[in-house]
Amino acid sequence: MSIFHTIILGIVEGLTEFLPISSTAHMDIVRVLFLIPSSEFIKSFEIIIQLGAIMAVVLLYAKKVFSSWLYIRNLAIAFIPTGIIGFILYKLIKSFLIGNIWVEAIALLIGGIIIIFFENQQSKIDQTKIEQIKLEDLTIKQLLTLGIAQSLAVIPGISRSGAVIISGRAIGLGKSLITEFSFLLAVPTMLAATVYDIYKSGISFSSSEWGTVFIGFIVAFIVAFLVIKWFLEYIRKHSFKIFGWYRIVLGFVLILALYFNIL
Repeated sequence: MSIFHTIILGIVEGLTEFLPISSTAHMDIVRVLFLIPSSEFIKSFEIIIQLGAIMAVVLLYAKKVFSSWLYIRNLAIAFIPTGIIGFILYKLIKSFLIGNIWVEAIALLIGGIIIIFFENQQSKIDQTKIEQIKLEDLTIKQLLTLGIAQSLAVIPGISRSGAVIISGRAIGLGKSLITEFSFLLAVPTMLAATVYDIYKSGISFSSSEWGTVFIGFIVAFIVAFLVIKWFLEYIRKHSFKIFGWYRIVLGFVLILALYFNIL
């Protein structure tokens, strides 16, 4: 994989990590378009550079998070379901799900339909009546619900942030609150995923492969830092419908391309 490919994949990861459109699916689509074969290293690369994007959250929210023990406790509780499921299904995820464009295409399509349906339902609700609570006030039940929702994203194409945001709004949390929480919950999730993946396969990386990972990591971090601020401002004024329609169109196009052997 060339430096050019590495930079492009880093940009794609940074652009899509926090949007409800699945960064893993987008990286795989770009990889296929560039004719980069799926390999154990590429799969690890996709996992590790996601942590680069997540580090943008650490930079933006570190002071806020570490100012309250309840933030840390709540993130730890919400992470539990994802941690358990990710550990149990690691081999399945790495060997079958990551890089499977069929799985990603179907997940994109179904996820898009769910987002559109949910947003239509939400439009009937008086948003001013949604309980205004803080992240520190989330109950254990709410936290575990969000964690279980996030664990669905072990299936590429589901979108980690999308699953958390939709489930959070379904239990009555405001858009800004649950979007921010989805960002923060990504930190322990991707940190654990990266550390475990490096433990399982990282020692076999060559020096040039580590260089590739480093470049992708930095590019993803820079782009994600810019996207987070834009996304928070966007969702204050708009619904998530545009992302739902985008997923539906992309999923449908991918299914057609796969069916006719274009990809």
